[in-house]
Amino acid sequence: MTSKQRAYLKGLASAMDCIFSVGKAGVTPELTQAVSEALEARELIKINVLKNCMDEPKELASVLAERTRAAVVHVIGRKIVLYRESKENKKIVL
Repeated sequence: MTSKQRAYLKGLASAMDCIFSVGKAGVTPELTQAVSEALEARELIKINVLKNCMDEPKELASVLAERTRAAVVHVIGRKIVLYRESKENKKIVL
């Protein structure tokens, strides 16, 4: 992903609300499956890492990206933005 594509996705994500929250349970198989399904439907999602989560947001982002085959757009504070191109219905054109 180029820096221009990343900047474009950051701009789109800035207006989005978080659709998932990661708590003290961390990254569970259920969360991974839900994130994967959301990425297929939306392509770009924002995730909130709660304060009671012991893992670092950057570590969580890399684990989720690896398990869902997504790209980490950016991690700022306790917010994670992931992108994965949809196989069927492409909504975002890079």
